[in-house]
Amino acid sequence: MATLTAIANLNIINARLPGYRGLQQICVEQGRIAQILPMPEAISSTQGLDVAGDWLSLGGVDLQINGALGLAFPEIQAQDFSKLAAVCEFLWQQGVDGFLPTLVTTSIDNFQRSLAVIGEFMQKHEPQQAKILGVHLEGPFLNYQKRGAHPAEYLLPLTIENVQRVVGDYASIVKVITLAPELDATGDAIAYLRSLGITISLSHSQATAKEAQRAFDRGATMVTHAFNAMPGLHHREPGLLGEAIVYPGVWCGLIADGQHVCPTMLKILLKASGYAQKIFLVSDALAPLGLPDGTYPWDTRQITVSSGTARLADGTLAGTTLPLLVGVQNLVRWDICDVESAIALATTAPRKAIHLPEFIGNSATQLLRWRWNETTKELTWCRLVASGEF
Repeated sequence: MATLTAIANLNIINARLPGYRGLQQICVEQGRIAQILPMPEAISSTQGLDVAGDWLSLGGVDLQINGALGLAFPEIQAQDFSKLAAVCEFLWQQGVDGFLPTLVTTSIDNFQRSLAVIGEFMQKHEPQQAKILGVHLEGPFLNYQKRGAHPAEYLLPLTIENVQRVVGDYASIVKVITLAPELDATGDAIAYLRSLGITISLSHSQATAKEAQRAFDRGATMVTHAFNAMPGLHHREPGLLGEAIVYPGVWCGLIADGQHVCPTMLKILLKASGYAQKIFLVSDALAPLGLPDGTYPWDTRQITVSSGTARLADGTLAGTTLPLLVGVQNLVRWDICDVESAIALATTAPRKAIHLPEFIGNSATQLLRWRWNETTKELTWCRLVASGEF
């Protein structure tokens, strides 16, 4: 593997980058991406790496992931630092640069404990580990009828008082909260969450288009796992998702495992929304991510994982155990979108959704190299620093 010294100052030439036309040169200075220039304007150098037209991107950013390697984020304990570090290393190896540990609906005590542990862990970040960018609270302010696998006994009314009970002293690390907007008729709770700087995402909801529009008007900017845990699109009542598609500046997370959403509906949503202009991929992966298929504990219940899909005993879809970048490969394999668009959906789009820099200023160690095999129609990737070409 290349050392940081080996890539401290380097020109990478003949690269394709999502969002850039034609071949580009990436100029790395002191280990960070300093410039991106079209090849005709490229600075000549005796040192460089020719990637011969392959696609380069930063690593993925997963804004909805519930656990990995057997560690469920809502159940994390103070003694789990080494397990959490192992998860960060594993996600880095899976091409993920950063992620939001997602806490699904649980008790107030569990929310508070998990937030405390994750907040302390965030103070340290080691190289070659995916970085925790904050926390995603998926609940407990969800519509009972659309709770899915969330335990009903922990659902709460959406009030400022209950928000304060859940978030406590950890508002600074809560990046996203998923809620049902129809539970906030006055808009007071959404306004309060916005005042804390928390991004509001809508899902697990029965909201009509008008109710969703009011939430977007009040500052909600995202939708969690589009299509899932919400009414379907209907020609007379477009619902929450229909409003999200047409409302400016609203981003939708999408699970591309082929189970949560039919590939045809994936294509419809992507075409209607302008691909990575309004959509980003998430894994929605559960704690058995990185483990073989089988039956695993999940809060007080059990989930059975088969071919990467996790279900409760009654058949309710609970999530997946497929890594984020498998969704990129799926979209290309299913001929839903081209290579550039698919890569962008997991790398640049989620960064835009939470206002992170897309290329300039990031470490060159984050770069992925994507290769498209025209014969086999397969898309593969590797960390550029691990490619053995330096």
